[in-house]
Amino acid sequence: MSGYLRVLDDYERREHENPSIDLVLCKDMNRVFVDYIIQDYSKPMGVATYRTSAGMSSELLDALPPIDDLKALLEGYRD
Repeated sequence: MSGYLRVLDDYERREHENPSIDLVLCKDMNRVFVDYIIQDYSKPMGVATYRTSAGMSSELLDALPPIDDLKALLEGYRD
């Protein structure tokens, strides 16, 4: 992971941005896996579980912006 972050910071990070951090997303909490992945890593890292939209309540899905709006926002950010 550190190699990817190094490339990201060297070639993509903008002057006003903080250094990148790792984020390990786990479908299920598996402490053994997470401990193995981070055992030799000394930079800041986030570890989280996640749910796909199939597991979200309709109330939460209704609160999210439409996917086309998110895509347009991301495209505008790359310019």
